[in-house]
Amino acid sequence: MINNNCYYKELDEFLSTNPKSHLFQSNEWAKVKENWEHKVIVVRKDGHITGSMSILLKKMPIVNSYIMYAPRGFVCNIQDKETLEKLTIEAKKIAKKYKAFIFRLDPDISNKDENFKILMKSLGYKLKNNIKTINDVIQPKFVYRLNIKGKKEEEIFKSFKEKTRYNIRLSLKKNVKIREGKKEDIPIFYDILKETSKRDHFFIRDIKYFEKIYDIMYPKFIKILIAEYQGKAIAVAMPIYYGNKVWYLYGGSSNEHRNLMPTYLLQWEMIKWALEKGCDIYDFGGISGYNDKKSPMYGVYHFKSGFNGEIVEFVDELYIIFNPFINTIWNIISFLHTKTLNLKNKGIKKCGDKKY
Repeated sequence: MINNNCYYKELDEFLSTNPKSHLFQSNEWAKVKENWEHKVIVVRKDGHITGSMSILLKKMPIVNSYIMYAPRGFVCNIQDKETLEKLTIEAKKIAKKYKAFIFRLDPDISNKDENFKILMKSLGYKLKNNIKTINDVIQPKFVYRLNIKGKKEEEIFKSFKEKTRYNIRLSLKKNVKIREGKKEDIPIFYDILKETSKRDHFFIRDIKYFEKIYDIMYPKFIKILIAEYQGKAIAVAMPIYYGNKVWYLYGGSSNEHRNLMPTYLLQWEMIKWALEKGCDIYDFGGISGYNDKKSPMYGVYHFKSGFNGEIVEFVDELYIIFNPFINTIWNIISFLHTKTLNLKNKGIKKCGDKKY
């Protein structure tokens, strides 16, 4: 049965053990997104939770109507049609209550899963199949992941490409040190993130956003890692642990001492943390332009590919439109807004979940 008021403890236990759990479906992440309204749908059978979905809602300006968004939802056995159907029915009830014009979600499910696509279509979902650039989606459609399930540290290190192993050893040889930062180190973290954003032309949020993430998710889920050389910070990273994965969420490097390869050492440190936590997957985050060496984003892929993981393509974004007229108006507004921003900030890339 459905119970929207289930105890968070019970839900947290379900999310921490379900293989489809995701950081963005956690109660903690909903608190980070406090400028959105938050609803949780829970499905039970025989007294046990079989599925859940965290939904964010926001009233959009001008059209004066709500968007519903379930980041990386659903969390359940994706072959369990009964649970998926109940989650969908409850989502439609929320849409009716809020008079939402669209419901969007981007599940952590492989694009190769044709059975899932057929099932979704049978439940009334459509797939956003006109994705051309990173700006057409909310979350990255392609990520780079390393399967570490049941593996030892030495085995994983040996699996890296030769140049990556060399760069990690070089960083260690040059006496680059990794330390765990605290909240008072967030300005150091943010300064390097800003330096990276200027160099590589991507957008970042203000420092308060990162302070909020830290306040909500530390110490259970989050770390700030700082790579230092001769006592000076030269690279930073913010990994997050949740369920069976560790995600590389944010990070950057100073323009100084990049030849010491601190970013390679940071990645290795985060992979080791994932091993300590007993995770199955280390997620390097989004990639785009991986199949085009001329793409400005190819360098990101090239760096991550040295760790010998795999490219994961998620299923196309799913959606249900409740008010086609308002949805059309909103799409026009969004298109014009994006075009204006592109003209104003020519060359700026999208970084992370920034669309809403």
